Amino acid sequence: MKKKVLSVLLCTAMVMSLAVGCGSSADEKETETKEETAEEETAEPVEAEAVDQRTVYVTPEWVKSVIDGNQEGYEDYIICEVSYADVDSSPDYKDGHLPGAIHVGDIEVEDATGSEEGAYNLLAPEEVEKNLLSHGITKDTKVIMYGQDPAGVGRVAYAYIWAGVEDVKILNGGIDAWKEAGYDLETEANEGEAAEDFGTTVPAHPEYWVSIEDAKDRLENDDNFKLVSIRSEEEWLGETSGYNYMDKAGEPEGAVWGKGAKTAFDVADFVNEDGTVKDLEGLKEVWADCDFTLDNHLSFYCGTGWRATVPFLVLYENGYDNISVYDGGWYEWLMHDDYPVQVGDPASDDCEHTTVGELPTGKAAEY
Repeated sequence: MKKKVLSVLLCTAMVMSLAVGCGSSADEKETETKEETAEEETAEPVEAEAVDQRTVYVTPEWVKSVIDGNQEGYEDYIICEVSYADVDSSPDYKDGHLPGAIHVGDIEVEDATGSEEGAYNLLAPEEVEKNLLSHGITKDTKVIMYGQDPAGVGRVAYAYIWAGVEDVKILNGGIDAWKEAGYDLETEANEGEAAEDFGTTVPAHPEYWVSIEDAKDRLENDDNFKLVSIRSEEEWLGETSGYNYMDKAGEPEGAVWGKGAKTAFDVADFVNEDGTVKDLEGLKEVWADCDFTLDNHLSFYCGTGWRATVPFLVLYENGYDNISVYDGGWYEWLMHDDYPVQVGDPASDDCEHTTVGELPTGKAAEY
């Protein structure tokens, strides 16, 4: 009797073991099938609706469709990851970048010394052209760029358009949007193949760049010209310069506030919660109570020319041409003791009107 019971128990245990084993195997196979299906879906070529040549901010799906060869006219393209300095100083690029992307330093388009001669302005045209050609970029190259900082990548995109690259795109939302879409990255470093002829005179669009002399003259003599500060409220009101290397605070006299930033290093007002740059309607909401309209000539500026490029690009992609960037910003204005300055809200009675030379020091930011 005991042997019979033991036998039954052993058989039951074996059946249960087999059942569990079969169930585990089935679960593993189901998981593997799901993973394979997901990989296949990710690997499938992506198609996306075409966009206009002047469209700047594009979706991850559109960029993937270019890589997959599904955008007519985009056979000759270069993808650029924009970050500071050279590739060895860019851990983000080494950790993973879009397939085929090269590294472009954001200082390849501007004088990064901060000297009185350079003032963080765009480099001389021949220098910008040389750097473009070193990557194989000509006026006809389709350039797609992205970066962690919307203002940093905007700075380079603006410079490329100023130089004459006819089709410049920015992956809206950067690499985070790319990863969120489920697309792959690579870690292998890439380099562009150098080109010899840019194809036009650099800059092809000098009208998009305003010198300090021109900004001052037009403020005094052109009623339709609006010098628009893309700075934080504290900078706008003269409470701080926003930078640790600028000891005086204020704004060029006659400037108007275009908002855009919470600090000297962001464009928070122009960015959605998901990290994408707002469209024109979004900017209109930000500017609803500002002292300018889109019928004015709007020349954007900030501290050294980075934040100012974001609203420029949004208006540019929407067909506006009465726009520019005053490149020198507050930094270069400070180099001229006799230049007029306003400190405080110009619409208020307590706004102080003075000159750079008369401004008090001690307004540098601490960070």
